[in-house]
Amino acid sequence: MNQLQTEIKNRITTLIRPLRSDEQLSEVLRKRLTKKEYKLLKLTSIQNDTNATCAQLNIDEEQYTKLNGVLTKKLNQEKLKQEMCS
Repeated sequence: MNQLQTEIKNRITTLIRPLRSDEQLSEVLRKRLTKKEYKLLKLTSIQNDTNATCAQLNIDEEQYTKLNGVLTKKLNQEKLKQEMCS
């Protein structure tokens, strides 16, 4: 399974149907998330170090926490969940 799909499954509270394929999932996420949110999701799926992620996104810890919360809320919206599922 793809690291991005694993990261999304960790953030979503209830997922009823399976996620789409990697290309379709990336397309939906690029359309629905901001650039920083999408980059944050990709970086956290690859690495677990928050300091390195903050450095690559040019943000501080406070902005990281806020952006991470907003990203999790967006991923748990029913409309976006329906688009991500097949």
